[in-house]
Amino acid sequence: MVVRTRQSGQEVTGLRVGAANVRRYFPKTVSRVMLRLGDLEIDCKLSPEFWHGKPEIEDPRLCEWLQFRRSRQQTDRRPITLAMDSAGGDSYTLQAIAPPSF
Repeated sequence: MVVRTRQSGQEVTGLRVGAANVRRYFPKTVSRVMLRLGDLEIDCKLSPEFWHGKPEIEDPRLCEWLQFRRSRQQTDRRPITLAMDSAGGDSYTLQAIAPPSF
C-alpha cells in the first residue's frame, strides 16, 4: 500500500495510512502494528480513532525516523510517499518509493 508522512508545519507528526487502506488491510481487532524500518523495528500502538476518521500511525520513534529520512531525501518540506508492505501478521515493512526519473 502507498502511505505518506503527515506533517504539522515543518515537523513530521506521523504516517497517514488513509481510510481506504485501513478498511482493506487492518482488521479492527488489531491494536498495534510492528513497523520494520530497515534494521529497526518499532511496535506502534493504534489509537481508536485509527478506524474512525484519523487513519494515522503516530509514534515518537517513527516520527524521528521519518524526519531523518525526509532530511536526507529532499530539501523541501513536502510529505514523503512510502511503500508499506505486509511482512506477515501485524508486521509491515516501510520504505521510501524512489521518485520517477525522467
